[in-house]
Amino acid sequence: MVLCVVDDILFASKIRAAAGALGVTIAFEKQAGAVAARVLSESPTLVIFDLDAARLRPIDTITALKADPATRGVRTLGYVSHVQAERIASARSAGIDDVRARSAFVAQLGDILTGAA
Repeated sequence: MVLCVVDDILFASKIRAAAGALGVTIAFEKQAGAVAARVLSESPTLVIFDLDAARLRPIDTITALKADPATRGVRTLGYVSHVQAERIASARSAGIDDVRARSAFVAQLGDILTGAA
Protein backbone atom coordinates (compact mmCIF):
# COMPACT_ATOMS: atom_id res chain seq x y z
CA MET A 1 0.00 0.00 0.00
CA VAL A 2 1.14 3.53 -0.83
CA LEU A 3 0.10 6.36 1.48
CA CYS A 4 -0.28 9.76 -0.20
CA VAL A 5 -0.06 12.98 1.80
CA VAL A 6 -1.50 15.13 -0.94
CA ASP A 7 -4.24 17.76 -0.95
CA ASP A 8 -4.02 18.88 -4.59
CA ILE A 9 -7.08 17.40 -6.32
CA LEU A 10 -5.35 17.26 -9.72
CA PHE A 11 -2.38 15.28 -8.42
CA ALA A 12 -4.58 13.09 -6.24
CA SER A 13 -6.62 12.13 -9.30
CA LYS A 14 -3.45 11.43 -11.33
CA ILE A 15 -2.11 9.19 -8.58
CA ARG A 16 -5.48 7.46 -8.14
CA ALA A 17 -5.81 6.80 -11.89
CA ALA A 18 -2.27 5.46 -12.24
CA ALA A 19 -2.64 3.24 -9.17
CA GLY A 20 -5.97 1.90 -10.42
CA ALA A 21 -4.51 1.06 -13.82
CA LEU A 22 -1.61 -0.77 -12.17
CA GLY A 23 -3.64 -2.47 -9.43
CA VAL A 24 -1.67 -0.71 -6.69
CA THR A 25 -3.47 -0.06 -3.40
CA ILE A 26 -3.29 3.57 -2.28
CA ALA A 27 -4.71 5.64 0.54
CA PHE A 28 -4.77 9.38 1.10
CA GLU A 29 -4.20 11.23 4.35
CA LYS A 30 -5.15 14.89 4.56
CA GLN A 31 -4.41 15.46 8.25
CA ALA A 32 -0.72 16.04 9.01
CA GLY A 33 -1.13 14.83 12.58
CA ALA A 34 -2.52 11.49 11.44
CA VAL A 35 0.27 10.44 9.08
CA ALA A 36 2.45 8.69 11.69
CA ALA A 37 -0.52 6.74 13.04
CA ARG A 38 -1.45 5.62 9.51
CA VAL A 39 2.14 4.54 8.86
CA LEU A 40 2.13 2.50 12.07
CA SER A 41 -1.26 0.92 11.50
CA GLU A 42 -1.09 0.28 7.75
CA SER A 43 2.65 -0.25 7.09
CA PRO A 44 2.80 1.41 3.66
CA THR A 45 5.70 0.55 1.39
CA LEU A 46 5.96 4.21 0.38
CA VAL A 47 4.66 7.56 1.61
CA ILE A 48 4.32 10.21 -1.09
CA PHE A 49 4.35 13.86 -0.01
CA ASP A 50 3.31 16.95 -1.91
CA LEU A 51 6.06 19.20 -0.56
CA ASP A 52 4.09 22.28 -1.66
CA ALA A 53 1.09 21.37 0.53
CA ALA A 54 1.80 23.78 3.39
CA ARG A 55 -1.41 22.87 5.21
CA LEU A 56 -0.16 19.28 5.48
CA ARG A 57 3.19 20.37 6.99
CA PRO A 58 5.23 17.88 4.93
CA ILE A 59 8.66 18.86 6.26
CA ASP A 60 7.53 18.60 9.90
CA THR A 61 5.81 15.29 9.18
CA ILE A 62 8.86 13.83 7.44
CA THR A 63 11.08 14.98 10.30
CA ALA A 64 8.78 13.27 12.82
CA LEU A 65 8.59 10.04 10.80
CA LYS A 66 12.36 9.81 10.38
CA ALA A 67 13.02 10.66 14.06
CA ASP A 68 10.80 7.86 15.41
CA PRO A 69 12.42 4.41 15.43
CA ALA A 70 9.02 2.83 14.74
CA THR A 71 8.50 4.77 11.48
CA ARG A 72 11.96 5.83 10.29
CA GLY A 73 12.27 2.86 7.95
CA VAL A 74 9.27 3.77 5.81
CA ARG A 75 10.33 4.91 2.35
CA THR A 76 9.39 8.51 1.57
CA LEU A 77 9.19 10.42 -1.68
CA GLY A 78 8.25 14.03 -2.21
CA TYR A 79 7.46 16.07 -5.28
CA VAL A 80 7.74 19.81 -5.66
CA SER A 81 8.22 22.52 -8.26
CA HIS A 82 11.81 22.33 -9.50
CA VAL A 83 12.36 26.00 -8.62
CA GLN A 84 11.73 25.38 -4.91
CA ALA A 85 15.40 24.77 -4.07
CA GLU A 86 14.98 25.77 -0.42
CA ARG A 87 12.05 23.39 0.07
CA ILE A 88 13.99 20.57 -1.61
CA ALA A 89 16.93 21.20 0.73
CA SER A 90 14.59 21.27 3.74
CA ALA A 91 13.03 17.95 2.74
CA ARG A 92 16.46 16.37 2.35
CA SER A 93 17.53 17.74 5.73
CA ALA A 94 14.36 16.26 7.23
CA GLY A 95 15.41 12.85 5.95
CA ILE A 96 13.22 12.29 2.90
CA ASP A 97 14.45 9.40 0.78
CA ASP A 98 13.74 10.89 -2.64
CA VAL A 99 12.62 14.24 -4.08
CA ARG A 100 11.36 14.70 -7.63
CA ALA A 101 10.31 17.70 -9.65
CA ARG A 102 6.56 17.68 -10.27
CA SER A 103 7.07 16.99 -13.97
CA ALA A 104 9.42 14.07 -13.28
CA PHE A 105 7.03 12.70 -10.66
CA VAL A 106 4.17 12.65 -13.18
CA ALA A 107 6.36 11.16 -15.92
CA GLN A 108 7.67 8.44 -13.58
CA LEU A 109 4.49 7.82 -11.57
CA GLY A 110 3.85 4.38 -13.03
CA ASP A 111 7.36 3.21 -12.21
CA ILE A 112 7.19 4.76 -8.74
CA LEU A 113 3.94 2.98 -7.92
CA THR A 114 5.04 -0.31 -9.47
CA GLY A 115 8.27 -0.17 -7.46
CA ALA A 116 6.30 0.38 -4.27
CA ALA A 117 3.82 -2.45 -4.92
